[in-house]
Amino acid sequence: MTKLQIRAFLYQLGCFAILFLLIRFIAANYTSLTGLWIPMTAFIVATLIGPQFKALKTKDGEKLFMKWIFIKEVKEIG
Repeated sequence: MTKLQIRAFLYQLGCFAILFLLIRFIAANYTSLTGLWIPMTAFIVATLIGPQFKALKTKDGEKLFMKWIFIKEVKEIG
């Protein structure tokens, strides 16, 4: 794995963790879900709305890109 692939993985993991914890808190406090449904709902929602990070090789070298459902275009990071 290259340095940018590791960075993409860590960004992806960090965003997922933040979204998962936020959605889990909201689901636990503001819905009537109980038991296993709270983390399962948080997992599914965080997976669907979390941004995707990829390290791709281009003609200019390896670059880090991000795609998110709330942004139309693919953005180059750094």
